Amino acid sequence: MDLDPFGYKPTLSICLLFLCLFGISSLIHFSQALCYRKWFFLYTAVLAGLVEILGWSGRLWSNQNLPNSTAFTMQITCTIMGPTALLAANFIILAGIIRKIGDCYCRLSPRLYSIIFLSCDFIALAVQGGGGGIASATSYSALNKQGAHIMLAGIVFQLVVIICYMVLAIEFFWRYSRGTPVLSGSGVVSKLSTKVAVDEQDRLMIYALILNTTCLFIRAIYRTIELTDGFHGKIIRTQWLFNVFDGAMIVLAMYAFNVAHPGRLLVEDKETAMYTSTGSVSGVGNGGSAGTLQQLPGEKIQDLQTV
Repeated sequence: MDLDPFGYKPTLSICLLFLCLFGISSLIHFSQALCYRKWFFLYTAVLAGLVEILGWSGRLWSNQNLPNSTAFTMQITCTIMGPTALLAANFIILAGIIRKIGDCYCRLSPRLYSIIFLSCDFIALAVQGGGGGIASATSYSALNKQGAHIMLAGIVFQLVVIICYMVLAIEFFWRYSRGTPVLSGSGVVSKLSTKVAVDEQDRLMIYALILNTTCLFIRAIYRTIELTDGFHGKIIRTQWLFNVFDGAMIVLAMYAFNVAHPGRLLVEDKETAMYTSTGSVSGVGNGGSAGTLQQLPGEKIQDLQTV
């Protein structure tokens, strides 16, 4: 049994602080999910908050019983896996933004976008959980290292997924700002004569999405570097690095969606729907598959332009 698995003793006040912060945010997310009927938040943000609470409970347990290997494994497994569920909310929210302001500016349809990235998120979660399970099932050092390496693989995969997600999101907003739809092989796109405007609510939602994604990205980089040296590296044994680049980043990401909740901000009302394209003549905005243009009032659509 390792008498000092952390390389330090988790600070009691810090553990209690993060437990309170995650508990409050999770409760708010649960209430908001019920109030706005955004059920996906129950298995994304709320689930992430509950797993983080378990992880920080493990750190609190370690404060009282430092050599306890179960508490150590509990905290490292849960704090690695927890944010994966929160990342799934980003994919769903961005898909909603794309649907609202124009899927012709995105290389993937909102539905395909959600399917691909949510599947990747699930794979990352499974790999991280598998690594944590191997690490916690035995005290044999070789298997502990193997479990750490598997968790590292899950974190690296998740980091790659976040980068791909960010690249596609940046391209989407860049194309939207310039009014440049994605072209199909034939060069034909569906394009409304009146561009869908981004209002203040949309901007706040986008800013929250950027903040959330940035925090999760920073945290993924940190955990990748941390686990590179296994459970006994210098970084994993430095408490303030974990508190800042893991705990604080996830807290900011959680509260970003508490303040800017899609149930309040990302509402596709009738007026917005009249300007929203659900497809294209040549599959633009639908991942290359054929699509159709939503039936809109004649005064709202003047032409289909060939770009």
